[in-house]
Amino acid sequence: MGSIRRYIIVSLFAFAGLASLVAWMATDPTRDFTASMPGADNRGIEVAVEENIVIGEFFALFENDVVGGYTGKWPRFRGVNYDNIVTERQDIKDSWSDADPEIRWTIELGEGHAGAAIYEGRVYILDYIEESREDALRCFSLSDGEELWRRSYGVHIKRNHGMSRTVPAVTERYVVTIGPRCQVMCVDRINGDFIWGLDMAKQYGVEVPQWYTAQCPLIDGDKAILAPGGSSVAMIAVDLNTGEILWEAPNNIELSMSHSSIIPGIIHGKRMYVYSADGGIVAVGAEGDDEGKIMWESKVWNHSVVAPSPVILDDGKIFLTAGYGAGSMMIQVTPDGDGYNVESLVEYAPREGLACEQQTPILWNGHLFGIIPKDGGANRSQLVCVSPDNVQNLIWSSGTVRFGLGPYIIAEDKMYILSDDGTLVMVRPDTKSYIEIGRKKLFDGTDAWAPLAIADGLMLLRDSKTMLCVDI
Repeated sequence: MGSIRRYIIVSLFAFAGLASLVAWMATDPTRDFTASMPGADNRGIEVAVEENIVIGEFFALFENDVVGGYTGKWPRFRGVNYDNIVTERQDIKDSWSDADPEIRWTIELGEGHAGAAIYEGRVYILDYIEESREDALRCFSLSDGEELWRRSYGVHIKRNHGMSRTVPAVTERYVVTIGPRCQVMCVDRINGDFIWGLDMAKQYGVEVPQWYTAQCPLIDGDKAILAPGGSSVAMIAVDLNTGEILWEAPNNIELSMSHSSIIPGIIHGKRMYVYSADGGIVAVGAEGDDEGKIMWESKVWNHSVVAPSPVILDDGKIFLTAGYGAGSMMIQVTPDGDGYNVESLVEYAPREGLACEQQTPILWNGHLFGIIPKDGGANRSQLVCVSPDNVQNLIWSSGTVRFGLGPYIIAEDKMYILSDDGTLVMVRPDTKSYIEIGRKKLFDGTDAWAPLAIADGLMLLRDSKTMLCVDI
């Protein structure tokens, strides 16, 4: 009887242990987490001091003039086609040895998350120089990382989770930047000559976003397209050559400037500029008689901190996502008489499907790829793949491989993801499973969130203080 009793007791303990293990494995460890909301760190946004900001007033020319024979271009935020997919041939390696990928050069920058643009051997990045309190458009040589010239202006900015956050827009002749406090500057691409400046905060009464401006400028033909989200104006077009305001689209539904950027796209045969603002979404006509006119606007998507840009799909569908608990929404835009109707097809929390906090999902081979935010439950910080027809159903996730808030880009059937800690990962953007084909710890990164740029087989990436050029 004693042995039977001991057997029963041991069995009960074993069963209880197994049940506990199963319960632990099935539990979401983040179920009691709360989203980190703006202002929770008690740092606040900078209160502007009274100052006379003279955009473009300073210039420095350096002795280095080596550009090399590079012809590649990554001319703006999300690249040539606004989709974060490299279109130019790169001859990228299919696998990495222990020595790959090679770091060509590094540059120390002011604290921030601004990404670089590349145009024919020149690198353009908007930096903030704390010592002299200047927004500075810095032009470097892609070949050796030496600075060629610098165009700057004095502006008072206090560190607030970094400072500069935007990517310049570049054409054959022009470079346009938006500074942390909404100052816009246009200069000559080759020699840095000042062309014009526009203080959106001063002219349009813009409320500088929490953690400063992250909207990247859009150049479309001979115009710069900007979204002040001011008291009366939602979006504007500026003549690149003269700085003249060509049109102003009204702010009818009280939108505010977000951290998102304007994306052009075709919706039901009409080309439009689509902007996911704080407080709603708006589309402005981009051509013909519709140019500069509000095509449609809606507050069905209404959040206070929006960073990812809209992903424009077929048949009038647009995927929208944001962090800080906002989750995601798929909207449907349909013609309605002389206007358009906007409705939500699906809306869900970040733990219920594809959602992103900082980076914009990539549409590739009919599928969406993105990184789930830290409040995304058991899938937090994982790379996932979904179909646009069912954005709540994860086709696959990266599982135990987590990336934080880092950026990602696709080139020659390879996706590159930079994790928060400075590890670059190369994967196949497969639509059936997660396939990792390369991994390299490049540096001990801190907040490596800036968008990536690729041209001539070289990748530019950074953490909060250092930019690297990497041979891929």
